Amino acid sequence: PKTDVVFLKVHKSASSTVMNILFRFGETHNLTFAFPVGGGNQLFYPRHFLARFVQGFSPRRPRRFNILCHHMRFLQPEVQKVVSRSAVYFSILRNPVQLMESSFVYYKGASAFSRAHSLEEFLRHPYLYYNPASKDSHYARNLMTFDFGFNPNGEVSAKRVQLMLEAIEASFDLLLISEYFDESMVLLKEMLCWDLDSVIYFPLNSRDSSTKSPLPDTIVEKIKNWNRLDWEIYTHFNRTFWERIDRDIGRERMQQEVKALRARQAELARTCLQGRGSVAPKDIKDSSLRPLQHGNAKILGYNLKQGLDAETERMCRRLVTPELQYSSALYKRQFPPKHP
Repeated sequence: PKTDVVFLKVHKSASSTVMNILFRFGETHNLTFAFPVGGGNQLFYPRHFLARFVQGFSPRRPRRFNILCHHMRFLQPEVQKVVSRSAVYFSILRNPVQLMESSFVYYKGASAFSRAHSLEEFLRHPYLYYNPASKDSHYARNLMTFDFGFNPNGEVSAKRVQLMLEAIEASFDLLLISEYFDESMVLLKEMLCWDLDSVIYFPLNSRDSSTKSPLPDTIVEKIKNWNRLDWEIYTHFNRTFWERIDRDIGRERMQQEVKALRARQAELARTCLQGRGSVAPKDIKDSSLRPLQHGNAKILGYNLKQGLDAETERMCRRLVTPELQYSSALYKRQFPPKHP
């Protein structure tokens, strides 16, 4: 199994679920994480990543960490200072239409969104609300482009798009697609030589469907145009994703792998969860398993079954622990507080 991994955690793209997979694998195999200085949950995002943002990094005695997976704005020469040269790089993409809709709800407090009553209203006259110079403007346009380190307000010329795609291809070994999450997990498992249980997951940081509404076609087109660079990235890597499946695995074997993944997931849900599924924040009984609530989104969580034996309880708890709580526990384990 490969143990040196860089995951570019793209916002609002099922990336918290991927992070849980990396946290569990790292914890089980006693690996080190490149944590933000002071144990925060972002590597000084939205600034471009710098090696000195990592707790325990020193240019005089560079230290290599196994897993880099907290939110950052990608800058490969700096990333290379904190991970080994053999590290596997991967990220995840989401259809920019759903991404924009999700961002509008989740980042409702961002300067570009706070005054618009609806996404429709924002898209009618985006420049009434959107100021590229404000420090949180990246949430409102080409968010994936921004996270990959590029200028989200750059012109959309064929040449520029091509250079951007080539740069991403040169840096990353695999780009997952959140709409095909199970297929993505199979590809990830194959690439990292991990076993099935290492990529089993329960969806984390997902929001209650009561805050979701279908978008009319006119809005869909406006979102694509407004996020043109993201759209180019997504359509390109969605295509290469399936090409890779055809080349490396084949559709038939992929179907079997996905079936096995879902069967194991259902088995673990029966073992671990009360009621087998996610619940609204107000119904989560154990406050340590309550995810951060943000913007206008209602973020779902889980209740564990009572009376599990210690080993099973530990395994189940890892699967449903929200990102911030898990990150903080792993940070304390890696950097135990010094007692006076």
